[in-house]
Amino acid sequence: MYQLDKTDKKLLGSRIEDALLEYILQAPVEVGQKIPNEFELAEQFGVGRSTIREAVKGLASRGILEVRRGAGTYVISTRSVEDDPLGLSRFQDKYQLALELFDVRLMLEPEIAALACEGASEEELNRLKELCEEIEELCRQGKDYIEKDIEFHTCIARCSRNRVVEILIPVINSAVITFANLTHRTLISETLDTHRAVMDAIFRKDAVGARCAMIMHLTYNRQAIMRMLDENRS
Repeated sequence: MYQLDKTDKKLLGSRIEDALLEYILQAPVEVGQKIPNEFELAEQFGVGRSTIREAVKGLASRGILEVRRGAGTYVISTRSVEDDPLGLSRFQDKYQLALELFDVRLMLEPEIAALACEGASEEELNRLKELCEEIEELCRQGKDYIEKDIEFHTCIARCSRNRVVEILIPVINSAVITFANLTHRTLISETLDTHRAVMDAIFRKDAVGARCAMIMHLTYNRQAIMRMLDENRS
């Protein structure tokens, strides 16, 4: 059982929230796994169930936990607030947030991919190909691909040779993370195919092809979110 000083000035619920996050990181409880129920957690932390519910609600609002009605509470991310430079964790409706992030990505990334056709060095092209293959292999093995996916899109952004685009990379990264968390890091085959199509077009320095491939890539992912949203509403 965790020993907590209940006379501390910090609110108990907030301290339990921090302790629960520490437990998730140290256990560790992997992304996609279920945490113990509130009875077990209450006993483990030596507090009441209402305090556990408050802590779970706090971590859910930060995008770390997801409460699934009738199924329990699952870890959907292990990234802390410090890894959320845009403060997007404050948005409660993650599906709506994902859709709005896709709106922004559709404004930016097709043109970024087109610019990358002109700016990418041979070394960057080779790295982009490596990342595409690494993501595919991780998906085949059922392993977490999120870091490589972020690196893939970041590499394309840097290939644009636009300094403002580099400043906007956290927007793209946050969108990738939000999508991965909602879909439990399971990319469908179409998105893997369009990943490769984007890479191939940039290799050929085909700006129109890269732009179209990126639009298709984002569209497939957006449709996946729309399907999940419809399922949740039904």
